Amino acid sequence: MLLLAAACVLPSTAMAAEEKVEGEAPSASVSSANQMTTGVARARDRLDSATSTSTLDEARIQILGVRSTAEIFRYIPGMRSESTGGEGFGNISVRGLPIANGGAKFLQIQENGIPTLEFGDIGFATAEQFLRADLNLVGLQTIRGGSASTFASNSPGGIVNLIDKTGTEDGGAIQLTGGLDYDDQRIDFEYGAHINDTLRFHVGGFYRKGEGPRATGFDGFKGGQIKFNITKEFTGGYIRFYGKLLDDQTVPTPYTPVQVSGTNGDPSYSSIANFDVTKDSLFSRYIGSNITLDDQNRPVANPYHDATHSKVKSIGFEANFDVDGWTINDKFRYAKMSGHMIQPYMLSNTSASLPYRSVDYATNIMASFHGTTLSYATGPQAGQVIADPSTLNGNGLLTLQLAWDNKLNSLDNMINDLRASKVWDMGGGELTFTAGYYRSSQDIDIAWLWTSQLSDVVGGGNANLINMSVGSLPITQGGYFGYGPALLGGYRRDRSDVSYDVNAPYGSLNYHIGKLSVGASVRYDFGRARGNLYGTTVPGNAQYITYDMNGDGTISLPERKVGFISYATSALVNYNYDYLSYSLSANYRMADDFSLFARYSKGARANADRIFFSGYINSATGKLNDPAAAFDPVQQAEAGIKYRANNAELYVTGFWAKTGEHNVSLERSYRAYGAELEASYRWGIFSVNGGATWTKAEITADKLDSSTIGNTPKHQADLIFQISPQVDIKKFSVGANVYGTTSSFAGDSNQLKMPGYAIVNAFVQYRPTDSVTLMLNANNLFDVLGLVEVDAEYIPSNGLVTARTVNPRTISASLRFDF
Repeated sequence: MLLLAAACVLPSTAMAAEEKVEGEAPSASVSSANQMTTGVARARDRLDSATSTSTLDEARIQILGVRSTAEIFRYIPGMRSESTGGEGFGNISVRGLPIANGGAKFLQIQENGIPTLEFGDIGFATAEQFLRADLNLVGLQTIRGGSASTFASNSPGGIVNLIDKTGTEDGGAIQLTGGLDYDDQRIDFEYGAHINDTLRFHVGGFYRKGEGPRATGFDGFKGGQIKFNITKEFTGGYIRFYGKLLDDQTVPTPYTPVQVSGTNGDPSYSSIANFDVTKDSLFSRYIGSNITLDDQNRPVANPYHDATHSKVKSIGFEANFDVDGWTINDKFRYAKMSGHMIQPYMLSNTSASLPYRSVDYATNIMASFHGTTLSYATGPQAGQVIADPSTLNGNGLLTLQLAWDNKLNSLDNMINDLRASKVWDMGGGELTFTAGYYRSSQDIDIAWLWTSQLSDVVGGGNANLINMSVGSLPITQGGYFGYGPALLGGYRRDRSDVSYDVNAPYGSLNYHIGKLSVGASVRYDFGRARGNLYGTTVPGNAQYITYDMNGDGTISLPERKVGFISYATSALVNYNYDYLSYSLSANYRMADDFSLFARYSKGARANADRIFFSGYINSATGKLNDPAAAFDPVQQAEAGIKYRANNAELYVTGFWAKTGEHNVSLERSYRAYGAELEASYRWGIFSVNGGATWTKAEITADKLDSSTIGNTPKHQADLIFQISPQVDIKKFSVGANVYGTTSSFAGDSNQLKMPGYAIVNAFVQYRPTDSVTLMLNANNLFDVLGLVEVDAEYIPSNGLVTARTVNPRTISASLRFDF
């Protein structure tokens, strides 16, 4: 409030400040976007900065053909983004840093310079789940490694910052998009204008509805968002207020059955009969809800069509002004965030703890229970006995699955980032000093409401729950083995209610003389975790209760295995942590179009819910059993060259990283090194942008499983790449965006491989007038089977594994009106 008051009384004495320094748009294209504001002290030309940075503008994002925010990240050099549709559940990392259990652990995803979530890998609530790319977006800036460790908390790998329009240009746009070979209808709009010479605003958003790129039998994509900001300029600065309302449902791609043959080192993957792994999903119109007890132990039926349901209500402000040569900037946001996540999940096919595989032939399951009868529990054939299970749906398969059902009660956060910067002329050069203070609070209140079900395997959104009985004894009820996580022995019916507070003073010095710039920055993070853990994983609590779930007065076998959250005994979370981050750099601009740079950094990422329920926290005292589990350090070195001419750019960086990690049932160290390339070239009507990253990564220590030492981390390919050629002829533009990867291992044991692939997205644009644009976009044009995850360490005897894949070919058409 003091800062806001100062912003109001100082305009007459403040010096002029360029608003682009903090929070404004990158330039109009990748090739001309040479000013970087994200993760650095002040905006600098890329050739004068010892960082690895990239930008994507609105026009480029429009033609990429992405279907989710995480898919945009695939086109950033050095970044690995394993996105499988929907919004959320993306596995995102940078330069060989590990993705042990999903999310974006070592990467911070921001919106207008403020983190979406303080921690990017919260279980079932990843950061990109609460972001949407629409016409509000003017561009995206990224920094990989470098000063990301010191200019943001919990971001040693890098920062991705999505930047909104602020009404600097009067006018707007309306865009209508529809799927031609899949069910999706969407409308986007945006409008910005000057109210007077010093006051401007921008508003925009979208709404969509449809089944989506995979067959589910219901409208799984439903909802939208609206965003608004208003900016008041004054002599020497500005103040901006903004708000956001998001309520959107999307359907992710769950693990689904895949046939695999050949050898672990040279496998061949293919779809099973009546289930196309690229187009189908285990979501179904005939499995409408998950019947369970809620987090207050009351019976509920949670709808499957919620899928990934994200809700955000946020307000914030940004103030920027100059006082006696000091540039002062403050960003503040309060976000009320909640939601729901539900999807079917099959346990690993190679789990030795199950009496039979999670995906197996019905005849094998029946052989485990002599005298078994199967019948439909849901769908149009409910109650009908399955006469010949071996021919069921043409594949004879059943899946024993968990209903992943997580209620996201609160992910509320409040964040403020205040910084001041000044430049002095000194010794023939310029000395830039920056000091700041970061403060945040982050709630993690999530309830796990899982159940255990039996389903058939069929595509088209037509799967059913299946009942099983042995003689006259029903083993299931309505397709449920248990109204709790019976497949996990009753564990994982839990709830976390914890709040994190993070404080971080930081500062930097940069001295620029002639062609040389040297810099140093430091950040001291200290935080605390306070709260409670409840449920079956807390020592002393029971795994089940008996409860008449259908109210018929009779207790069935599944009703003896009802999951509940016990509040009688809780585990405390009550610990503090602190760590120091620093970064040292040098940049030498040999010529106007060429520079060299080098940097060494040490940062860390504080661990959040990934160390809950895993033995890292003493349940009685709330303290850490091992203080090292509080945060995971990352050491990095990088060096590179930067070249920019009138029609070409080239950025080449070599990197090395050493990482420690504590995660769910995991305590490891990693090392990675490699090289990163980003390039662009324009010649007349032809242009091309591209990038590639070569990485060699290794598990160097493993406290729980020494057999993995020396192995390559799962999903880490030697090479990832992207290239985008484009031709522009008067009113037409045509081009393609290709991204791909070489092969990688499905698991850390380095047995079963996932083949490499290349996905082609193509587009055609026609502009009959300056204000009208028609676009045809094809995502995965050649309908390639791209395996993102395979949940198996080796090929099992039945030749069936479960996997997540990239989305199938989807073709959309858009009509845009600019005004």
